[in-house]
Amino acid sequence: MKISLQPILLSWARQRAGFSVGVLAKKMGVKPEKVTAWEQDGKLTFKQAEKLAKFTHTPFGYLYLYEPPEDSMPVTDFRTLNSEEITQPSPNLLATLDQAQQIQSWLRHELVFQGHEPLDFVGSLSQEVPVLTAAEHISRTIRFNVASEASNWENAFTLQVEQIENAGVLVMRNGVVGNNTHRALSIDEFRGFALSDEYAPLIFINGKDAKAAQMFTLVHELVHIWVGVSGVSNLDNTYTRQNNIEQFCNQVAAELLVPADELQYQWSEQLPQDNWLHYLTRYFKVSSLVILRRLKDTQLMSNDEFQNYYSQEVARFQAVRNRNGGDFYKTQLARVSRQFVSALVESTLEGRTPYREALRLLNISKVETFHKIAEQLTVSV
Repeated sequence: MKISLQPILLSWARQRAGFSVGVLAKKMGVKPEKVTAWEQDGKLTFKQAEKLAKFTHTPFGYLYLYEPPEDSMPVTDFRTLNSEEITQPSPNLLATLDQAQQIQSWLRHELVFQGHEPLDFVGSLSQEVPVLTAAEHISRTIRFNVASEASNWENAFTLQVEQIENAGVLVMRNGVVGNNTHRALSIDEFRGFALSDEYAPLIFINGKDAKAAQMFTLVHELVHIWVGVSGVSNLDNTYTRQNNIEQFCNQVAAELLVPADELQYQWSEQLPQDNWLHYLTRYFKVSSLVILRRLKDTQLMSNDEFQNYYSQEVARFQAVRNRNGGDFYKTQLARVSRQFVSALVESTLEGRTPYREALRLLNISKVETFHKIAEQLTVSV
């Protein structure tokens, strides 16, 4: 059965999903000329419209509108690309935000039901305070010298996440939408986001990013929680000149991860002559881009030197990224936060949360899978 839709809606659905005409045609099993024709006259079959909606992750009803709807972010959008604001969020980003908000809403309700008190550190920090003062304020609750106890970036990240979750902040890390490996998240679009809440603050880290870079995003979003401002960030080069909150969060995160005094000591007393950048990244367990930024901030490196080394490191990261195709964090506990999973398993086994709701929140379909997750948490089923 042929139907007639607004051609602009069909073009919008394809572009919103980030597909070229050729890519969508391949997914649909038609020639590119067919897709072009649809976007010119709006005439296609009902089945084709259903497939198009499915492949572009577009609500089917949207295709019947007269003009494209405006996709609005549920939180503040701090992202920029080449110093310009990004106005169009992808379906993958919107779906990820929606899942995170559902998890946060469930846990908030559960904590309130159990009589927990609000977390006093959420929104306790003003962006007007000096950076060193802000870093000291956060360090009273979260320990940041755990990197020295770790053998590599991954272990350092795990230890830091444990510190943050023990304080009551959910930390999610995923490289795909939910458990759908066909819907990879893009680090060009966003690196992470923070959802501030006095009971269940949440941090999401894009797991496609390099492991060492994820540490900076983690702490950047943590500062957002202390300031009490939700938002999505992309942290293109760890500097954000267009927004005061992002700039403040970057500066505090940099001080927490690479304290200026410690960096100056390592630079003057401990630094090897050869491979000094590798030494500092291994010592502080952060990316080389963060180290270079701190060397410039503390005037240990000139701006010209910074630009030269920075461009070299960006090129190196890009080559590794193209070769490896990204980094996926594969365990369910990390994808949706160990703290959240622990609370959900306990609530489900005690009968407060139906199994169907637990499976939905975890993006799984079998009760057996739920029980295996429970076993990983050493919960008796």
